[in-house]
Amino acid sequence: MNITTEFPYETTREDVYIPLSDGTRLYARIWRPLTDEPVPALLEYLPYRLSDWTAPRDWQRHPWYAGHGYASVRVDVRGHGNSEGLPGDEYDARELEDGVAVIHWLAQQEWCSGRVGMFGISWGGFNSLQIAALAPEPLKAIVTVCSTDDRYDNDVHYMGGSVLAVDMHAWAATMLAFVCRPPDPAQVGDDWREMWLKRLEAVDPFIHTWLAHQSRDDYWKHGSVCEDYGAIKAKVLAVGGWHDPYRDTVLRLVEHLDPEQVRGLIGPWSHQYP
Repeated sequence: MNITTEFPYETTREDVYIPLSDGTRLYARIWRPLTDEPVPALLEYLPYRLSDWTAPRDWQRHPWYAGHGYASVRVDVRGHGNSEGLPGDEYDARELEDGVAVIHWLAQQEWCSGRVGMFGISWGGFNSLQIAALAPEPLKAIVTVCSTDDRYDNDVHYMGGSVLAVDMHAWAATMLAFVCRPPDPAQVGDDWREMWLKRLEAVDPFIHTWLAHQSRDDYWKHGSVCEDYGAIKAKVLAVGGWHDPYRDTVLRLVEHLDPEQVRGLIGPWSHQYP
């Protein structure tokens, strides 16, 4: 293994809150190269707490991107981690609208060139595709890893119309545990307990909603970019593993997007980064 410790740029890191139009603020960690020139921004946008749960992998990836000339940004979804607001369903309209707002905020920063990319694996790959389908002008490219273009046919809920017992309950229970964790008092201050209690009151286990939609209805069509591949304007690098259930998405994206717009990579790994 070759571990690189020296990069073209020295870097800096700061934790900030990104304001949204309704007054909610999303917690973000930004790694930037030390340069006077504006640089492109890369966004990873997740409901997993950046202050602890994804911190080990964040410290591997984001500083590397910053060291090569990008502003690399990790943001907690509304109602998760240290972000304000209440949690919603996975990939709901509010999550995607907030993501679009974050992209515009990044593009407007003085250190940003106005060009933004998104990347992520699993949830982060899902919402990268879904936000790309909303086509915010600053979003120029995405890297979507182990994700799906079809939330009903190719996700952890149903398989061939049948409940996917191996994942449906397990993933709903996992997300219930994740969302019930409190924000960090060191970051949000003395309001942490009030924020936490409001979140707990708002939580509805995902499985209730998922089992209420057992056919391919509008609920599943939302966020399924296969409904209109043409809505995606950004360049797309789709990555999957032959041992990952989402590998079909790579093949469909390569088939349905403009050949000049998309590249696919599938290799001998499972639900992981290559």
